[in-house]
Amino acid sequence: MFLTKLAIDLGTKNVLIYLPKQGIVINEPSVVVLEASNNKVLAIGREAKEMLGRTPQSIIALHPLKNGVIANYRITEAMIRYYINRVSGRVRLFRPEVMVSVPAGVTSTEKRAVIDATVSSGAKNCFIIKEPIAAALGAGISIASSSGNMVIDIGGGTSEVAVIALGDIIASSSARVAGNNIDHAIVDYIRKKYNLIIGEQTAEKVKIKIGAAEQLAKPLETEVSGSNTITGLPESVIVRTEDIVHATKEPLKEIISALKSVLQKTPPELSSDVMDKGIVMTGGGSKLRLLDKMFTKITGVPCQVADEPELCVARGAGIAIEHLEDFKKSVLWAK
Repeated sequence: MFLTKLAIDLGTKNVLIYLPKQGIVINEPSVVVLEASNNKVLAIGREAKEMLGRTPQSIIALHPLKNGVIANYRITEAMIRYYINRVSGRVRLFRPEVMVSVPAGVTSTEKRAVIDATVSSGAKNCFIIKEPIAAALGAGISIASSSGNMVIDIGGGTSEVAVIALGDIIASSSARVAGNNIDHAIVDYIRKKYNLIIGEQTAEKVKIKIGAAEQLAKPLETEVSGSNTITGLPESVIVRTEDIVHATKEPLKEIISALKSVLQKTPPELSSDVMDKGIVMTGGGSKLRLLDKMFTKITGVPCQVADEPELCVARGAGIAIEHLEDFKKSVLWAK
């Protein structure tokens, strides 16, 4: 009832809500289930995700965000309103000020859509923070110093690479390739190699359980069930780490390309800082085994994964809304 500020990490895969002095209070899938006949919202979040791939024709399960931006305005607005109501109650004395993270590469139209959807959902004001800056704040990096810091944020829909100094982005690149694309690549690879059709949720579980960017000293394996492409009958196969290594090569190439692009655009003085401090990796996608070692090998710059990388953007957005005056001038737009 007395909630005045909150931060939202509006991700392609998950929505995280941060409350000042409480931390992250909601971390749920950004999935919405609708009735096909009248577009009535039936479920949002974890309950909705459980229905993905299992719905009859009368029900549609969808992700209202794609590549880190709004793909379906009305459904996104309903989802944001649902989460704001959950943390602040339907009866409110104040409309909260809301900080929302967006990819650094969004267009002004995409940014405007986020602001409009958030204000329509019950926010008094909407502030926008670029995801690499939020990720750096959440990872404990001092963004205000003149010394350069480099961050790679690999989320569900986008991978953001940026060099930050004096409270703003000096060089950046945004690849609309991330965790979801890796899941799709695993689905395609297993279909081609094993003639087995699996769902995206299964692919994500396989990636988490046995996935790696490079071959492991002790390879892992797991049993995967799906439908045989030839007979159409249920079938199980054993999938190994080497399968995931092969499957993820193409999507990882695009992230590496963005990483190299930013390193090439970085001014020499800041390049020296980055070489000394290394690159900090955030986002759920950075948890893929040996990905940090692969980046280090390719770039020659040490890479390290932040603590709880999937929470960094939400934490950083929360720090920014808590200390609004400190960050307002350099990194935020208030509307």
